[in-house]
Amino acid sequence: MSAATRLSETMDTRRDHPPGRGQAGALLDPQVLMAIKNLELRARVVVEGFWHGLHRSPCHGFSVEFTEYRQYSPGDDPRYLDWRLYARSDRYYVKKFEDETNLRCHLLVDNSRSMAYGSLGYTKAQYANTLAATLAYFLNLQGDAVGLLTFDEQIRAYLPARHRPGHLRHLMLDLEEPAAGTATDLARPLRRIVETVKKRALMVLISDLLAPLGALEKELGSLVACGHEVLLFQILDPAELTFSFDQAVMFRDVESGQQLFIDPATVRKDYLRKLNAHLAAARSVCRKLGIGYRQFATHRPLELALFDFLRERMQRGKTVPRRVR
Repeated sequence: MSAATRLSETMDTRRDHPPGRGQAGALLDPQVLMAIKNLELRARVVVEGFWHGLHRSPCHGFSVEFTEYRQYSPGDDPRYLDWRLYARSDRYYVKKFEDETNLRCHLLVDNSRSMAYGSLGYTKAQYANTLAATLAYFLNLQGDAVGLLTFDEQIRAYLPARHRPGHLRHLMLDLEEPAAGTATDLARPLRRIVETVKKRALMVLISDLLAPLGALEKELGSLVACGHEVLLFQILDPAELTFSFDQAVMFRDVESGQQLFIDPATVRKDYLRKLNAHLAAARSVCRKLGIGYRQFATHRPLELALFDFLRERMQRGKTVPRRVR
């Protein structure tokens, strides 16, 4: 049985246990998670919960394939054991040096006004930023270099990929900036990354993709052509996916400010048809370019997003060489 299959079974088992009932390894309800005000602490809770769930599962051997640490063998110098990983897993792994980083990851996070929508007590932006913070926290623990680019119709913040003291905190502060802007320009941040990042890296785009996809294929293709590995997380609110409104009300476009009086029962079928066509087009672009694509509704536990991130890396066979002594 493959490692991916074994972890899938582990995560499926955890899905069967709703959060908040005290089971070991239960997934954390995003509403509970978003009540934590500090973004870095939120990310830490997700990562530690993920590790705890794997440790409590019967599939203990899986974490090594994702963390890419080498298991300790007799004859290895015990000075280079990674004691932090031992504390999480009760297993011995050889420690790589903190200044050695082989993976560079750039998080491209949509901070446009459409991301400020939320029907669950928190917004898509909060969910997306927490996902980005979780990935950054996880990779930082491994000693990997993480960068950040936030955007709406303009580039809002840019941090090059680094692994050094204080860098993660700076990244978290940039992620805490509220969603702004009046539109979404997917092409500009991708062009910026192509122009700026010359070394091969992992690019993680996090967006609702509620924008014309015309230029997306070209710019994503440029990233792939430069040798970058690309993973796309499309973040949507459950209400956007089902259009489950039941009363005629005034709807306001959060980006343009335009207001329309809409009867949901009348437009639901046409809305869902157009939305599904848009989603299918996004999937088609990713499939054509060999890009990993994951759609996430904001009610899904973020441990599952971290799981998908790691599974995507393993399935693509993109293991990162780790130098050890």
